Amino acid sequence: MAVATHDQPRSKRYKAAAKKAVLDPVSIEKGIEVVKGFNPTKFDQSVELIFSLGIDPKHADQMIRGSLSLPHGVGKSKRVIAFCPDHLVSVAQEAGAVRAGGQDLVQAIEKENFTDFDVAIATPDMMRFVGRLGKVLGPKGLMPSPKAGTVTPDVANAVREYAAGKIEFRNDAGGNVHTVVGKQSFESQKLVDNIHVMITQIRKMKPQTSKGAYFKKVVLKATMTPAVQLNVQ
Repeated sequence: MAVATHDQPRSKRYKAAAKKAVLDPVSIEKGIEVVKGFNPTKFDQSVELIFSLGIDPKHADQMIRGSLSLPHGVGKSKRVIAFCPDHLVSVAQEAGAVRAGGQDLVQAIEKENFTDFDVAIATPDMMRFVGRLGKVLGPKGLMPSPKAGTVTPDVANAVREYAAGKIEFRNDAGGNVHTVVGKQSFESQKLVDNIHVMITQIRKMKPQTSKGAYFKKVVLKATMTPAVQLNVQ
């Protein structure tokens, strides 16, 4: 069914859109048709896929976290920095890093409160220095992580992928995973392709200890529209 994602007062546009929402789970293609059919806003809304999963986030072995490059991107480039040794600084910058460095970059974040970036990449040998930034970067979701593919010896490739829009995802405390799969202006088939890849990835990550239904609910929505439940079983 159509679901709301928060309880704040709804705008007239939202209420009008809600009247168009479908009540029963629909195919991915139909869900995209519905979401693209809502009245447009003054900006190109992001299209979001939200999974309600049958996992217990209190157990470390049931956490869902990863990264993925979607076939058609998500319509947004990212500002990427790289923590790396001196001989890789120029390599990272040529790959698209807005800033790269070793301990000097760590100190810039500590002393200058520099956090004007979306993704931080780090080589494994740099993590002994980057680790002390946990209190600053952790709450902002910017801490490099091997699980997310942001701690890697291949700095150039990681920077290129994330600068081009590679996405990170992880479950929240309620067992939900929120991901962006494109823009409302995308061609329908490009959204279909991106959604299929994301669903396949999340399905492959089902923890062995997860009991019962894994996909409890999957919904599709744009930034300012109601959500439409998808039939992905």
